[in-house]
Amino acid sequence: MNTSPNIMERRRFPWVMLILGSIVFFILIALGTWQVERLQWKENLLAEIEQRTHTPPASLTEIESLWAEKHDIDYRPVTVTGQFLHGQERHYFATFAGMSGFYVYAPLQMIDGRIIFVNRGFVPYDKKEPSSRGSSIEGPVAVRGLARNPLDAKPSSIVPDNDLKANIYYWKDLPVMAAQSGVPTDKLVPFFVDADKTPNPGGLPIGGVTIIDLPNSHLQYAVTWYGLAATLLAIAGISVWRRTHPKEEPVQSNSSGLTSR
Repeated sequence: MNTSPNIMERRRFPWVMLILGSIVFFILIALGTWQVERLQWKENLLAEIEQRTHTPPASLTEIESLWAEKHDIDYRPVTVTGQFLHGQERHYFATFAGMSGFYVYAPLQMIDGRIIFVNRGFVPYDKKEPSSRGSSIEGPVAVRGLARNPLDAKPSSIVPDNDLKANIYYWKDLPVMAAQSGVPTDKLVPFFVDADKTPNPGGLPIGGVTIIDLPNSHLQYAVTWYGLAATLLAIAGISVWRRTHPKEEPVQSNSSGLTSR
């Protein structure tokens, strides 16, 4: 019995599809493995941040030593003492508790003459200027909060440029903040401090606005990539099985049937 051309075509092994499928499969496995590695990194980072935020407040000298050594002092509790230069505030556009307004970054001049920028907290949009908030802190003050790393550059191209003329910042450009406030470079501490929730006179700014919310979706991503790889493998297996085990087509007889008389 001769094999039909259709069956021969189905039995021909799809080497090109196998090679392409293998490449895609290994890419999916690599992406899933990368997400597993990112998951481990993110979990370690979150654990380190949790540990940092629960350590006793350090002195500014200790934080500066860490900065000089590691260039990473994010979320470390610190206490700084000095006098706010209210007239040289910089204002970072932000939302808080459903309101739009600003985080107030005020230069704090310490006894040695150096200056560190402190995020004192949130004020509503119409309370941008210090004179609109009523009473303010005058004289030396001790500020407790979290040290924060400066940004090296604008975090994204979709972030607007800072409006220096209107004193509205959309990203925290510390050197420019200092220059706009008349702070000499050699007097500037190269990182920020976010003040804690200690109430300010008149209730503004509202301190303690630091948000520690690092998304951790790497497990879902890993499951997705591995799931796609498993699906591709299943589809390839079914396809190969069907090609190597084709259904035999029924043989049709060419002989004429006999008619009884």
